[in-house]
Amino acid sequence: MAIQVQGNGGTILEVDGTTFRAGRMTPRPTDYGSFGHFCYGGITGILPAALAANGEIFQFRWTDATRLCLINEIKMTAVVSTTFFAAGVPVQIDLVKCTGWTGQGTGGTAPTLAALLKKRTSMASTLVAAGDIRVASTAALGAGTKTLEGSSMAALCAPGPITASLNGLIIPADTMLFRAGVGDGQHPIVLAQNEGIIVRSVAVPATGTWTATITIDWGEVAAY
Repeated sequence: MAIQVQGNGGTILEVDGTTFRAGRMTPRPTDYGSFGHFCYGGITGILPAALAANGEIFQFRWTDATRLCLINEIKMTAVVSTTFFAAGVPVQIDLVKCTGWTGQGTGGTAPTLAALLKKRTSMASTLVAAGDIRVASTAALGAGTKTLEGSSMAALCAPGPITASLNGLIIPADTMLFRAGVGDGQHPIVLAQNEGIIVRSVAVPATGTWTATITIDWGEVAAY
């Protein structure tokens, strides 16, 4: 006996083919209700080789008390700027989740959010507060007041080019630091009040200078 599955709007589930009868599914973004989905791409200034170990080059802080932030994807690129590196340790980058983030970070560039960064104009403006997204300029960001988790959520290791013949590429364009494959059953990073993520320059070789880009994709929802 055939069994019909009916959706919330009254439409009956269709199937394909004559052998496996796979259900027809249309993937959709996470339902954002009266909020929205957003994306930001930041470019650092020229970062020195003398950047302190574990120097923060990107910060994203969530302070809303009742809504949640879903981080879907974080990508990164890095290149030599003006001076190539000395032989030594590779370039090491990591992604760390933070809790108890009660004091905003300092320094760098903080984009003016206003009604920007929306993936659709009709979406609501982001709930990320002014100054809570920061990208380093020519020095590490001030940490603010927060607790870092003791282990990295993701990490990258890349060569520090030592001669011009190596073209200056450190981390290829749009290298993934984090991606939530929601369609594959994976989970986004979910931020509640005073939680966030940072990207750190764990270590770099001596001498060289470099520039990085960091792109973050997130959604804002009432519940998840």
